[in-house]
Amino acid sequence: MNIEKPLRRAYKHLGIDELNKMQLTALDASAEGEDVMLLSPTGSGKTVGFLLPLLRNLDPALEGTVQALIMAPSRELALQIEQVWKGMKTGHKVNSVYGGHAVATEIQNFVEPPVVLIGTPGRLKQHLIRGSFDPSNIHTLVLDEFDKALEFGFWADMDEILQQLPEDKQILLTSATAAEELPDFLPLKNPKTLSFLKEGTPKGLTLHGIRTGEANKLDGLVRLISSFGQDSAIIFCNHRAAVDRIAQYFISNQLAFDSFHGGLEQNVRERTLIKFRNGSIQFLLTTDLASRGLDIPEIKHIVHYQLPQTEDAYIHRNGRTARMHAEGKAYLVFSEEDKLPPYIKSQNQIDWINIPEEYPIPELSEWATLYFSGGKKQKINKMDIMGLLGKKGQLERDEVGLIEIQDHASYAAIKREKLDEVIDRIKGQKVKKIKLKVAEAR
Repeated sequence: MNIEKPLRRAYKHLGIDELNKMQLTALDASAEGEDVMLLSPTGSGKTVGFLLPLLRNLDPALEGTVQALIMAPSRELALQIEQVWKGMKTGHKVNSVYGGHAVATEIQNFVEPPVVLIGTPGRLKQHLIRGSFDPSNIHTLVLDEFDKALEFGFWADMDEILQQLPEDKQILLTSATAAEELPDFLPLKNPKTLSFLKEGTPKGLTLHGIRTGEANKLDGLVRLISSFGQDSAIIFCNHRAAVDRIAQYFISNQLAFDSFHGGLEQNVRERTLIKFRNGSIQFLLTTDLASRGLDIPEIKHIVHYQLPQTEDAYIHRNGRTARMHAEGKAYLVFSEEDKLPPYIKSQNQIDWINIPEEYPIPELSEWATLYFSGGKKQKINKMDIMGLLGKKGQLERDEVGLIEIQDHASYAAIKREKLDEVIDRIKGQKVKKIKLKVAEAR
């Protein structure tokens, strides 16, 4: 298809040479302004699939007003969408609003309204009630991971928001699962359904299992993940309480890991994802909150310490590995009490493996994460942090890993062996005339 130059420039800025079939189909299907329901697996590029049609819809005559609204079920997903939009370098302002973020900061950002507004339903409703922004020019509405938003109980908030938006708008819904029915408050007009959902196990995924006694299931888990060497892994549980209980066992075994679930403070969750992305921690111990909608890298190993109740959840977890043309492994940890769920048809699907009784605990990652007490709001960027680490910290370029800048904080991965001496060298130094606090991010 003939893709307009601004759209081509946008995805080229993201490092994408060619759009995949799903993205091309979404772009084509939305061209006439009709509503679209896009169903595609986690990791397939849905964000680009809806941002390009949204970009095409923007009206230069309405610059300085909110023209597109994106609703996401979690703050992590909202922030991820914002980063993708910024990476496209469109020149159009974007803001995200979500629970746990300072309301005063968000209100200040509306002084010059964004063209694209991203947010969680509860916080978006709060801003509409306050009159923080004018919704009258919104012509494109995206409901990303809409099934998850409904599952999280955002029905009422979404309903109230939709009632305040113009009737004449295009709606783009995305999901990694097919909903049996949609709620009545969604004003869809003969939507085009585009389904790219895979059935069952991803093509590049192999399924393995270990058997343990009920009393030593945790020990079996530790031995299993220790066998991965330096490879990263996500360990899934069904409940926060299980994550917290296993976390204590991991601590006693001196494993390098972080926990991630909805009961943790937002800044803790964000810091955990940063450390996992940059390789400072090897294991992410989590609930299904991490099964989709998060900006985390391709993972070789997925571990189901507890199998989920539904096949959809199982597929989403496995979708964190074996993406596109990659290969990955999923592991089931079975005790004598665990039963095979109905979505795994037979034990013959599972390659049962034996883990040695003794396995050395993996050494700490070669990377550690530095925290800096300044970010975007202090006009600090990645080059500022790199300059500080190079000139004052005396680090070579290959001794610095991923750098991430947030509103009021920055993070940089550096070689762990250099950590203490670098902190000593740069503490008290100024960046943009600001004296930054520097410490290891824990």
